[in-house]
This record gives sequence, structure tokens and C-alpha cells, in this order.
Amino acid sequence: MEARFSLRRELAFLGAAAAAFVLGLSMRPGAALSPAWLPAFAPDLAFVLAYLLAGRDVLLGAARNIARGRVFDELFLMSVATLGAIAIGRYEEALGVMVFYKIGEALQEKASERSRSSVRELLARRPSMARLRRAGAWVTVDPGEAAEGDEYMVMPGEWVPLDGEVVEGECFVDASSLTGESLPRRVGPGDEVLAGCVAIDGSITAIARKTEGRSAAARIVELVEEAVKSKAKAARLVTRFTAVYTPIVVGLAAAIAFLPPLLVPGQALSDWAYRALVLLVISCPCALVVSVPLGYFCGMGGAAKRGILVRGAEVLDGLAKARTVVFDKTGTLTAGNFRVASIETEPGFAEDEVLALAAAAESRSRHPIAASIRREAAARGLSIGAEDAASGIVERPGAGVLAYVGGRLVAAGNDRLLHLEKVPHDRCEAEGTTVNVAVDGQLAGRVTVVDEPKADSARTIAELAALGITRTVMLTGDCAASAEPVAKALGITELAAALLPEDKLERLAGLVAETRAARGATIFVGDGVNDAPSLARADVGVAMGAGSDAAVEGADLVLMTDEPSRLPEAIRRARHTRVVVFQGIALCLATKAVFLVLGAMGIAVMWEAVIADVGVAILAILNALRALR
Repeated sequence: MEARFSLRRELAFLGAAAAAFVLGLSMRPGAALSPAWLPAFAPDLAFVLAYLLAGRDVLLGAARNIARGRVFDELFLMSVATLGAIAIGRYEEALGVMVFYKIGEALQEKASERSRSSVRELLARRPSMARLRRAGAWVTVDPGEAAEGDEYMVMPGEWVPLDGEVVEGECFVDASSLTGESLPRRVGPGDEVLAGCVAIDGSITAIARKTEGRSAAARIVELVEEAVKSKAKAARLVTRFTAVYTPIVVGLAAAIAFLPPLLVPGQALSDWAYRALVLLVISCPCALVVSVPLGYFCGMGGAAKRGILVRGAEVLDGLAKARTVVFDKTGTLTAGNFRVASIETEPGFAEDEVLALAAAAESRSRHPIAASIRREAAARGLSIGAEDAASGIVERPGAGVLAYVGGRLVAAGNDRLLHLEKVPHDRCEAEGTTVNVAVDGQLAGRVTVVDEPKADSARTIAELAALGITRTVMLTGDCAASAEPVAKALGITELAAALLPEDKLERLAGLVAETRAARGATIFVGDGVNDAPSLARADVGVAMGAGSDAAVEGADLVLMTDEPSRLPEAIRRARHTRVVVFQGIALCLATKAVFLVLGAMGIAVMWEAVIADVGVAILAILNALRALR
């Protein structure tokens, strides 16, 4: 296993190399400190020792890679070039290559350290204790010992140890480490709090809804660590490039070293061999190997600080190429604040009667759609919506409820419930926000409920359009009556409603194929369990942070703030990162092309090649750091 870069260790080796180099200079014939009895080869030994001390990692790395079958890489180029320089007595230049490489490596490590700081901050935010109520008393335990349903207390200045729901107390919480939000948020009874937030000005009591390993903070750490590991994927792309690039350069250098002396009389082999060595030094792809993965890594690190968690470099590329964005509706573009939009009645039933029956049947349901029906009934003064108005309530999971209201059997739910209860009806509604109401096996009417858009949903669509993404699509299982007003209000260009999960996946596959044909990428944004297949099918799957675990796990990118407006920001950051990476590539290749020509012509000497190679690497590293912003 390769040792981690240590600046202190490298400085010690470079100091020893410098001492050996100075000793070699002092032992050269004619030097003031050179004794007469010293062997002629002693200075050469000192220079070789200095070279080995400074370049040991490069030489050992090249040897390891050769043993593993990976011959042609940047370490091989540097080794061949510097050993050749040693062979023709260019000790200073060979040592200079290694020293400047170490300087560039130190700068790379410093840059990587900056981009890793966000990961350490997240790790530091893991709470170390939880104050739980056990047997009527408050006890302090490790958060890992807590279970769902445990009651815990958070005092002012303390971290929230577990995701939970506040049941007592109020305070402002600082959630900046989780969401990138700079402003504290006030929470009270009924509000959600996330592990890793800090209580600022008060104490709260909450009920744990997730264990420590499933908390938002733990999820963020895992996702960011995955993003860190994905740096290796970008590095592998560069490695594949060097596997092709390096043999070409070595072959060209060999041709420059040997063909002119063989074909043109009077040409010195040493002169052309020196030019070949200069070419090898110039062509070393260190800047590319360093700057490309670092640029992507900085882009992911900068996004993480804003609550945008990206799973890998290829996700940034997909975001940058996005031309179509597909949204789920409920929980993604809408906030889950439902209200009754319309009531349809069948012959023999009145609007208020249908609403009152639905409210009574749904009187004990905690579903937000049921709550909206009860609110509307209360607003109309329909007292039948009280909890004791219904009896014998039976839940039909995924379908609706059955209850006796005034001696009549009332069924309230979706189309599946009508089929289960064999209620005759003339049209089928897909899963969505239409609540069918049947009385004693006869359809009485339908209550259509709409979800209010999130405050920033319209701005999200407008910002996407400003970015050139004019094709925005909503795919939803809700009926057209509830989906169309939302799509129109937000400015979404295409809508497909009343879709079953398999229908949604089929539509998305078609959109992906069309967009790829136009050399673009498709983004799907969702939050529910049923969105997991679509998140996996899209070029880039984006999950809302407050969504289901299945959605978050299957997504390529997670918006921890639960705000859709972070999506345009993610796209802007991805495009900026891509520009930074390509600027670094262009800078490296252009500089090398110029000096390759100068080296082959014998104009550029080894020192100029060293400075050009290391200088462009340093510039590429500094350029890559721009992706953090």
C-alpha cells in the first residue's frame, strides 16, 4: 500500500538531497573544498545520491507500476528522462525535475486538503451523545444506542443527536452544516429536526424517527465519502489517456534520439539524445494527472458545502450536458400542502354531502390529503367531520378507508378501492389526488385535491430556462385535473398525468433516448419510493433530501435543502467545473505542444523543460481550485 504524502517527510528528504548536492558541488575538481586525494567519481556519487533522495518515490512508483504491467505512465516518463540526464552527466537538471515535481505534489496535496475540509466538517458534526428518557429519568448515552421512538432532549448549544419530531419546546436551529442554509430555522411541536443541527436559543424534546445510522447527517457523510472515492474514477480516465499518450511520446523521443544520427552524416548522438530527453521531460503529463481529478473533486466539495451532494465526477459531466429535466410532482415541486380544488357529484348527491361523508370516513387518518378534506369540511361548517361521526373504520393499505357514517357504509379512496369494493364507475383514475366517495356500494362523487407548489418551484423552472434548458417535463400519477394547474402555474412545458410507475418509467426512457440523440443528458427529480426506478433510469437522478430512503440511495445527486431551486445551482456549478477542467487540459496541452517543438528543434534546454512542466502543473492546480467557488 502506498504511503500517504507527508510534507514533513518530503522536506526532510529534500533537505538531505540539497546537502548531498552541495557536497557534490564542493567536491568537483577545482572547488575550494575539494581535496587532492578525492577520487574523480566522488562528486558523481554525491549527485546520484541527491537524485535518489529527491526522486525515490518517482523511481519506486515507476518500478511498481512496471511490475504490475502498467509500464507507460507519467512516472515512467520522468524516470526515463532523468536517468538519461544522469547518463549524460546532466545531474543538476535531473535533480531539478525531481525537486520541482515534489513542489508540485506538495501544492496538489494542499489543494486536496482544502477540498477535503468539507468532509471533515461533516464528520465533526456527528453528535457524540444523546440525552434519552429512560425509566422516567434523563440519561446520557451514545447516539448509536438509541432506537426509533425514543424520547430525547436537546439543550441550548447542543447538537441534535437523531432525526426526530419535536413534541415539546421551541428554539432556533442552525442547519448550515447539513443544508448550506445560513439562516437559523425555528422549530416547535410537530416540526422535524435533523441530526447534526445545533439548538441555538432554547431546549426541545423530540421523538426519534430514525436511528443514528439512518440519520440525515450519516447519509451526508456517506454520500460525500462516496464523492471523495469517485476521484479515483476521474484519475482512471487520465490513466487511460496516459496509457496511449506515453508510448507515442517514448517512440517519438527514440526517433529523435537515433534517426538523425543514423540518417544524417555528422550529427552527434549525444546532441539528439539530449533533445529526446528534453522532449520526455516536457511531455510528462503530471499536470493532467493532477488537475483533472482535482478539478472534479473541488467541484464536488464546493457543492457539498451548499447542501448539494454529488456522487461522482461523471454526475457533474451529466449535469453540465443536461438538456431535459423531468420532475415528479408531489413532494418535489409541491410542498404537500393540499387543498380541495373541486367536488364532482353523482345524481342524488350534493357537494356538501359528498365532502361531509369523505371527511367523516377520513376523520382518523394522518394522511395530508385526508387532513385537507377535513379542513375544507370544517371551513364549510360541516360538523359531521368530527372523529366520533364514523365507526368501524378499516384501512385498506394503498387504496383508502371504509367506515360507517350514519349507518351507511362509506368508502373513500382511489380507483383501486372502488375495484376492491366492486363499486360500479364509468371511468378509472390513476393513483393520485382524486378521492372517490361511495355510499353502500354506489358511487357518490369525487373530491379532487391539489398540492400547493413550493415557494421556489416557479423560480426553478425560470432559472432552468435561463440556463438553456427549455424542455421541462412533469410525469405524475396524479390526475390531470390536479396536475395541470400546477404545471401551468410553474411554466412547465410538457405534462403527462395519471401515470402508473411503469408508465412513468416508459415515458422517461423515451425522453432519455430523444435527448441523447441530440447529444444531451436527461435529469429526473423525484422523492418517493416509486421514483427509485426513474432515478436509476435517467442520465442523472436527483433526489430531494427529505424524500424516501430508496429515492436517496438510488440517486446520483441529493438536494439536502429539499429546495428544487438548488438544481439550477448544481447545473451552474457542474458547468463551471467542466470549464475549469477543460481550461486546465487546454493549458497543459498547449504549453507542452509549444515546448515539444522547441525541444525537438534544440532551442529549449532541460531547465526550460523542467520549469515549463512544473510551471504548467502549478498553474493547472491553482486553476482547479476555482471549482471550489
